[in-house]
Amino acid sequence: MSMLGSKEIPCYATLSTLMLRFADKKLFSQARAIWDEIINSSFVPNIKVVSHLMDAYGKMGHFDEVVRILHEVISRDFSLCSEAYSSAISCFGKSGQLQMMESTLMDMVSSGLPVDSATGNAFLRYYSVFGSLTEMEVAYGRFKKSRILIEEEGIRAMASAYIKKRKFYKLGEFLRDVGLGRRNVGNLLWNFLLLSYAANFKMKSLQKEFLNMVEAGFSPDLTTFNIRALAFSRMSLFWDLHVSLEHMKHEKVTPDLVTYGCIVDAYLDRKLGRNLNFALNKMSTDDSPHVSTDPLVFEVFGKGDFHSSSEALLEYKARRKSTYKELIIIYLKKKYRCNQIFWNY
Repeated sequence: MSMLGSKEIPCYATLSTLMLRFADKKLFSQARAIWDEIINSSFVPNIKVVSHLMDAYGKMGHFDEVVRILHEVISRDFSLCSEAYSSAISCFGKSGQLQMMESTLMDMVSSGLPVDSATGNAFLRYYSVFGSLTEMEVAYGRFKKSRILIEEEGIRAMASAYIKKRKFYKLGEFLRDVGLGRRNVGNLLWNFLLLSYAANFKMKSLQKEFLNMVEAGFSPDLTTFNIRALAFSRMSLFWDLHVSLEHMKHEKVTPDLVTYGCIVDAYLDRKLGRNLNFALNKMSTDDSPHVSTDPLVFEVFGKGDFHSSSEALLEYKARRKSTYKELIIIYLKKKYRCNQIFWNY
């Protein structure tokens, strides 16, 4: 007998909404009863509802229920099979259940269903996050054989995994294997290659690959310039830093807070604060601060002192419009006070 007794069964939209509310509130027995009502009726499950329900179970570690839902959808409606498999793979992957994700993918393939690009890239991303580097590389090898094109999310995930383990040589090998000539991901591959050299301050290789990038027809963007600027700043290579700023101006690339931080930190670290205006006079210090550099850069270099201090100040003064000039003045006063306190002791 239906859970709703002899009363008229509500429409699918009402049932699914009620079921998902139960699931989100962890009232799984009620959610399951409604799901059984749906699956045993003439209603055709909606893949968004199925995916939401799987994720609700997955968040609570009820993975056997995810498998049950998958099998019931497959047995009920073949047209939803591919999407249901993809949803289950995503559910297992987000929870770090790599073995269950692997088994589900194998079932999908053995059923004769194709693995699309989104599912393949998600599969690789989850191995990058939760697996070892070796497991990730094995998954990537299988990925290549399937001839699915690795997209930006997959590239980022693998690059991040190598960066976290400080395996910059392997990062470079991976990027070359993907193919530096690919234009559908913009400058992503080249920027990460430059980052792999900048991380270990291999300045000659950094410069060589930058020139190769330009010769290959890629125009440097803000992240490209800031990767080099961070390396120049940490190495106190002032001439290279100034040349890079001129190149940015020529390419009409607007500096961000990271760029200004490279200048300020380089000069103050070498006790050359009095010469800071030499560089800043060529920059638009009346502009409003922003950060547009790829966040993966900070996984390698961290955030400089000026960058970190300025972000904290901007967060504190969220409603007030600031300029780079104002941030620099406040920062210089802060550094001056710190030095005064130090010498008084």
